[in-house]
Amino acid sequence: MKTLNLAVLALISVVLVNCKDGKKEDKTVDDTMTTDMTSDTDMEMEEEVEEKILEITLEPKSESDVKGTVRFTEAEGIVSMEAKITGLSEGQHAIHLHEKADCSSADGKSTGGHWNPTAEPHGKWGAESGYHKGDIGNFNANAQGEGTITFATNEWCIGCDDDQKNIVGKAVIVHQGTDDFTSQPSGAAGTRISCAAVIQ
Repeated sequence: MKTLNLAVLALISVVLVNCKDGKKEDKTVDDTMTTDMTSDTDMEMEEEVEEKILEITLEPKSESDVKGTVRFTEAEGIVSMEAKITGLSEGQHAIHLHEKADCSSADGKSTGGHWNPTAEPHGKWGAESGYHKGDIGNFNANAQGEGTITFATNEWCIGCDDDQKNIVGKAVIVHQGTDDFTSQPSGAAGTRISCAAVIQ
């Protein structure tokens, strides 16, 4: 009888030890899951922080009524630009980045020439013969004088340390005419009719 009691006690002890070990394993799994979830959340927050947004306002120049907004967004090494412009004459107009964030003059010429940190000839964006980092191109305005242009490149950045990519400290200029992508140094785009300074 004593032998039977001892056997039962030994069996109960083994069961209790196994239950405790099982609880320990469960706790370890829970801790790992919590750590993984925290890591994913941190990564999502880091991705959100990495996106930069800069919105600037176009103001009329050269006695025009041309206004609008330009929004720059940087994410994953790409800067996207969207410009929405009103008060234009119907047809094509040029838009460029100029070298100085100074819209103080009435004719917009205080912005200097096209932004050209690599000293290339003027041309259509991506041309093998060369192009300025500010050579965005042309866009269309409808009969109501409204125009929109979108543009994206990995050759720009917002506030980085690379002077050949950083658009902060530059200006957006809208021209009355079109860029012919040939005439030097600016494409013969005509009067500067709207200006926005790119200031972070």
